[in-house]
Amino acid sequence: MNETYAVVLAAGKGTRMKSDLPKVLHPVCGKPMVQHIIDRLRAISVSEIVTVVGHKAEMIQEHVGDSVRYALQEEQLGTAHAVMMAKDDLAGKPGTTLILTGDTPLITERTLANLANYHRETGAAATILTSLVDDATGYGRIVRDDTGDVARIVEHKDATEEEKAITEINTGMFCFDNELLFEALDNVSTDNVQGEYYLPDVIEILKKAGHTISATSTSRVEEGFGVNDRIQLSRAEHMMRERILELHMNNGVTIIDPSSTYIGADVVVGRDSKIEPRVHLRGQTIIGERCVIGPNVDIMDFKAEASTKIHNYSMTYDVCKMPYASTTS
Repeated sequence: MNETYAVVLAAGKGTRMKSDLPKVLHPVCGKPMVQHIIDRLRAISVSEIVTVVGHKAEMIQEHVGDSVRYALQEEQLGTAHAVMMAKDDLAGKPGTTLILTGDTPLITERTLANLANYHRETGAAATILTSLVDDATGYGRIVRDDTGDVARIVEHKDATEEEKAITEINTGMFCFDNELLFEALDNVSTDNVQGEYYLPDVIEILKKAGHTISATSTSRVEEGFGVNDRIQLSRAEHMMRERILELHMNNGVTIIDPSSTYIGADVVVGRDSKIEPRVHLRGQTIIGERCVIGPNVDIMDFKAEASTKIHNYSMTYDVCKMPYASTTS
């Protein structure tokens, strides 16, 4: 059986967030970014997850708990160096390894499953998840050879003007043959502008060794959206909020005014329920079927039985609720 592993990179300081909280613990729709990643990996039955921590490691470990293994990166010397910290846990094991950054909360389990499956189908040593964007500033570019195959990834700071014109970018998510990955990591150097060990350099190392490199693109550009500051955090929140609302509506929930409605990532709402304007559902809230919630409701970790109407409720537990017998929403 081909085992699937994952390495989640969560060691960075996130200085542009200007926060005492580690970047990956900043919430998006009520859930820390790194937890979104871990939950997506669990959803595709990854057998072992190693989270690489560094800055305020104890805080991250306290939140995430013992659902994953941890590797400590005491000095932040680059992404390849971060993955090397997982060597004791993963090196030498046959199988496939997904590598993700802990600040990309919009990735979906479907895309991760497709990435892993495409990697196995092509028999590649490495597979890159790419995306086509209008503005590639700041992203690593996918450089292809004359046949259209991936030749290497060049970071923005190291790119020539010609390479900067490339609009196919590296999302920072990869799938590797696990054994080949850790063999290649030993050959990564710091010969670049930043003087860091870049994970994308592994692609060129494997290519030169004669191994197959493949790439698959996600059609939803936002899935590769990384959060580095508060503005990007706000954008990720907005995109995740829309995705959650659409999910509930597709599952049979009526939302009267999506623009004034907030539903957290872990909230459950039963079918044929109706959400009136100005409703905020947070935490582990569970709303049964055929309920009417709102208007003007803000609740946290609340359970509403089926066919209940709730209005004028806040997290101060000033509640007004009553049985609701209607069979329609």
